[in-house]
Amino acid sequence: MFKLNSNTMARNNEADSSAINIIRTGTEISGDINCKEDIRIDGKLFGNLKSAGKVVVGEGGLIDGTVECSHATIFGDIKGTITVNELLGLKSTANLVGDITTNKLQIEPGANFSGSCKMGAVIKGIKNDIREGSKEKTA
Repeated sequence: MFKLNSNTMARNNEADSSAINIIRTGTEISGDINCKEDIRIDGKLFGNLKSAGKVVVGEGGLIDGTVECSHATIFGDIKGTITVNELLGLKSTANLVGDITTNKLQIEPGANFSGSCKMGAVIKGIKNDIREGSKEKTA
C-alpha cells in the first residue's frame, strides 16, 4: 500500500542539521550532556553541558554544573562555571553564580552575576608596546 524509495529512507535516517535539542519545563536530568548542535534548557540539568553550538537557558531553566559552548544566551539560572568561545548574553532575568570565561560579554540591566570573569582574546604585542615605550628616551 505504501512505497518508500531509498531517498526517503536516507532522509529519515539523517539528523536534521538545523534541529535544536530542547529540555522542556518539568524535565530534570542528572548527568552530562554532549551535543554537536544548539540546545535549549527550560527544565533542570544537574550536570555538565558541552555543546558545539549555541546554548539557551530559558527563564525557568537551571543548570547546576559546568557549561562549554560557542555562544550562549541566559534567561534563567546557572550555578557553576561557563566557558563561551564567542558571545555570552545575560538577559535581565538571568542569575549566574560562578565563573565566566568568554570572548565577549553582554549583560542587560537586572541580570545578576556573582563570580569572576575572564573576557576577551589576548591582544598580541601589548607587552612589547609597553616595554618599547619605557625604553624610549625623552628630551
